[in-house]
Amino acid sequence: MGKNRKDEQLEQYRVDDTGKHLTTNQGLKVAEDEFSLKAGQRGPTLMEDFHFREKMTHFDHERIPERIVHARGFAAHGEFEVYESMKEFTKAKFLQDPLVKTPVFVRFSTVAGSKGSADAVRDARGFATKFYTEEGNYDLVGNNIPVFFIQDAIKFPDLIHAVKPEPHNEMPQAASAHDTFWDFVANNQESAHMVMWAMSDRAIPRSYRMMEGFGVHTFRFVNEQGQAHFVKFHWKPVLGTHSMVWDEAQKVNGKDPDFHRRDLYEAIENGDYPEYELGVQLIKEEDEFSFDFDVLDPTKLWPEEDVPVKIVGKMTLNRNVDNVFAESEQVAFHPGHVVPGIDFSNDPLLQGRLFSYTDTQLIRLGGPNFHELPINRPVCPFHNNQRDGYGRHTINRGQVSYHKNSLAQNTPSPASEAEGGYTHYQEKMEGHKVRARSESFKDHFSQAAMFWNSMSAPEKEHIKKAFSFELGKVQSKSVQQQVIDMFSNVSIELVKDVAEAIGADIRKQGGSTVTKSSPALSQENTMKTAKTRKVGVILGDGFNGKDVTLVLDQLKDSGAQVELISDRLGKRVGLDEVEFDVDHTFLTSDSVLFDSLYVVGGKDVSNQFKQQAIYFTKEAFSHYKPVGATHDGMKWFEELGIIDQTGVVTNEDVNNFAGEFTHAIIAHRHWDRQLV
Repeated sequence: MGKNRKDEQLEQYRVDDTGKHLTTNQGLKVAEDEFSLKAGQRGPTLMEDFHFREKMTHFDHERIPERIVHARGFAAHGEFEVYESMKEFTKAKFLQDPLVKTPVFVRFSTVAGSKGSADAVRDARGFATKFYTEEGNYDLVGNNIPVFFIQDAIKFPDLIHAVKPEPHNEMPQAASAHDTFWDFVANNQESAHMVMWAMSDRAIPRSYRMMEGFGVHTFRFVNEQGQAHFVKFHWKPVLGTHSMVWDEAQKVNGKDPDFHRRDLYEAIENGDYPEYELGVQLIKEEDEFSFDFDVLDPTKLWPEEDVPVKIVGKMTLNRNVDNVFAESEQVAFHPGHVVPGIDFSNDPLLQGRLFSYTDTQLIRLGGPNFHELPINRPVCPFHNNQRDGYGRHTINRGQVSYHKNSLAQNTPSPASEAEGGYTHYQEKMEGHKVRARSESFKDHFSQAAMFWNSMSAPEKEHIKKAFSFELGKVQSKSVQQQVIDMFSNVSIELVKDVAEAIGADIRKQGGSTVTKSSPALSQENTMKTAKTRKVGVILGDGFNGKDVTLVLDQLKDSGAQVELISDRLGKRVGLDEVEFDVDHTFLTSDSVLFDSLYVVGGKDVSNQFKQQAIYFTKEAFSHYKPVGATHDGMKWFEELGIIDQTGVVTNEDVNNFAGEFTHAIIAHRHWDRQLV
């Protein structure tokens, strides 16, 4: 795989210390790194020990302040290519030529938790993409949910203070199941739509590779003629959009708190490069008021059935970072990093973010030169009159550092629009200076109800259980009742079960009158495939090697990832001398770390082995995952009483079994078990 322009630029910063002499940061070779310089063997350390002071000072300052939100993240490099020219809508160059591959860097993250929290918590996920274009860096800074809790950025500190651990006891970590968050929700009812998403399966994704991304806000495309369209951005995962169930996610956080980052890292290392198609929704400016939602309201989405998503390109993540700190942690995103052809709307949440992101990077990365860090540098040159400050890398020549000037012929000089200079879209503005919000922003429940109406029966059950769990953790009876009252405006069907679970009353009858739904919102309608699905294969000595080999080969041919589990590491030997290397033991793995289980067993396994296999099977079955068995495993399934259940595949004919089991894996989950 050839290097792209960003790779080439970063090459000068990559260092391999293998085989090299130890030096100070100034390049001085160090003769001793075991002992500090002392006044005698038992004496005090001397201040003149510059090596000790440099080493310790650097260690003392190795950590930068973590992000207030999105602290826990993981990232990868890749490239983006547009399918066809978007010249009709935008003059952005990276959206013009299908033959041009634009380097990208993507950081996925949780929102509420600290850097040390777990991956599979119930939370929104960040999905931030930096395009290194020839016109400068463009940052599409979004989430895996297309709407947000609030409508105006002035309330963002309040939201985050509410969802973060409560200040009097610093609990709970990376969780919204506590009083202050739900008190905020009940008293800020614009959050209703986002809360529905956060209580849905979308908040516990199976993988970053199987997660949608959204720009959230309304932006503008502007073409060469100065014509503008309102635009919303979508990332559509090629593998489809899939999630965990809640019990599974809690166990994953215990078994492997790095589950999502490990999944992304291993997929790229294995060559299973994550792919996402870029889609845009476009609305003509003259149609701004033609819908039953305000296009500038960040708590509203544009239903895909009303405003179709046009797929315009594809992003492929094909290289892991070399150093998590230097790249994933030091990367600085900002929705104000745009290129000609992309502009802003008057969305009041977006308008506030255009200030706060730069402000955040200044404190987090120590000053105004965060753009000079290798991961943040554009691939095109940059020239301006900004100078000095913490972390300055650029060595500017000459005596002039101001505009206008004659000593340098007034350079660097502004570029005209024809020369590629960025010009803001000229929108006519008039009105009084007010602290207010448009009346059209006051509908807080219609799209929350639409989201509920769009869910499949299993998804609705999961939402009910999520509300019941979260509100069950709330100590204030008043807050619990306020939330029930609030979501009675969304669905009485929803709050009836939740109120019963937490001992609250339903004080409003009737619920929402909204009947509209959007099938695109249900994961029931997503792409389903066996590609990259992880299949745990449980086997011990004495298995039928020929049959198992045939099944594993067919699973691999479908694109599934096969990993072997047994009671110990090493080789397992079949009756026909076929050998397999074991990847995991029962102790080091768990059913929740796999998408499905294939239970083989073996003639020479112990009763303890059998009990472990049964435990794995019961847990996978309880999470609605496909489970299959041949040979000895079939007897164990009979003991469990799960034969003939949906998504349970047993067949003595291994040829038929392999096909049936692959089909069950493609379905992802088998919810009929939940509905019986």
